[in-house]
Amino acid sequence: MAASKVPAWINAEIFEDVLKSTVPGYSKVKTFKADSGSAAGENYATIMLRVNIEVELEGNIPCRWSGEFPPFQTYLFSDGKAKDVSYMVKLPHQLEFYQEMMKKTNIFETERLMYNDVVPEMEALYKAVGVDLIFGARSYDFKGAKSDYVLLEDLGPKGFKNANRLEGLDQTHTERVLKKLAQWHAASAVRVATKGSYPEILTMGFFKEESKPMMTEMINGMMARFLKVCVTFEGHEEWIEQIKALIPASIDEMYKMAKIDPQEFNVLNHGDSWSNNIMFQYDAFGTIKEVYLVDYQIPKYGTVAQDLLYFLLSSTRLEDKLSKFDYYIKFYHDSLIENLKILKYTKPLPTLRSIHLALLKYGVFGYSVVTGVMSAVLLDPTENASFENFVGDSAAGEAFQLQLYTNPRYRKHIQAILPWLLNRGALEISAPISQ
Repeated sequence: MAASKVPAWINAEIFEDVLKSTVPGYSKVKTFKADSGSAAGENYATIMLRVNIEVELEGNIPCRWSGEFPPFQTYLFSDGKAKDVSYMVKLPHQLEFYQEMMKKTNIFETERLMYNDVVPEMEALYKAVGVDLIFGARSYDFKGAKSDYVLLEDLGPKGFKNANRLEGLDQTHTERVLKKLAQWHAASAVRVATKGSYPEILTMGFFKEESKPMMTEMINGMMARFLKVCVTFEGHEEWIEQIKALIPASIDEMYKMAKIDPQEFNVLNHGDSWSNNIMFQYDAFGTIKEVYLVDYQIPKYGTVAQDLLYFLLSSTRLEDKLSKFDYYIKFYHDSLIENLKILKYTKPLPTLRSIHLALLKYGVFGYSVVTGVMSAVLLDPTENASFENFVGDSAAGEAFQLQLYTNPRYRKHIQAILPWLLNRGALEISAPISQ
């Protein structure tokens, strides 16, 4: 992003209060730079900025010794030197379509609610039973912001980074993510069991009736492009008629999935659990130390099938995606039960069978994942990758969507997954929701 595209209000002055509260001994800003925080194709839903600030520290600032020895408090003194700090700022696109979407579901309002209230509440549940657990980056507030925003600590200096989305996550990485999702899901279930329902913004998410026409228009355009390409896939004769029947009904099927069944085990789904929204911290030997979840823009309370299908189908490597699917569900279930017990969950524990039943019942969501986010995950970096092209019906949008679906890497994955979905009944249109 060129410097001229950075909003004028993103400046040193607006960071003053944040710096005072987060940088011990802060004196003043020496240099300030805001630039693009992600390459094209690595982030679609928002404009991401990385802000690098060089600050001057006051002289003789007490700094507590952070080592293990000596065992008593030791204080050092800085000499007024400079320190580099950085933050991530998420801003909305200015596209008309995007602004209309925000009127119906403001993802910035949702994410700030998650960072300010929900995630700290879930971390506090673990702390109450003696477990120190952090789910992700810390967030901060601006005073005088001129638009919607989310302001976060930059995890890069702590050594966090994304895995290679094109290769997909191997078993070690996948297990660590499933463990984190199980911890997240367990905390959210305990929260509802002890404090009651989440607010409507989290129970409905994007699936409001007033959002349905816009979602239908967006999905129908993409599916027209998908249908054009999928008739060229190897073995398409086996499933093409079901795909053709499913496409016009797919939004209705999604809304059926979004309806909360109180008889099932429900959790607050992260909602956007693809590989670029998962950050890994490694030690000097390349072993995973920590996993953080980022981007809490579209959480949705409901069936665990949503996060599981979304993550496992979009972000694992091809050779494991289907062959280890049932194993991964068992691994997740074991972690889920462990954490529900740690948090003293008082309701009946979900069985492994009930998790599998949910995955079958809501299997059509898997179809939406592999025709949506998975195509973006597997696309080589390209300057054409933008929110506008991903959802748009312009000539550039159509060309980009065809690029998503004709990508040879995507073709390998989708040709393996569609027969699997067919054999699980995931391409079938379900009966109408009873009133």
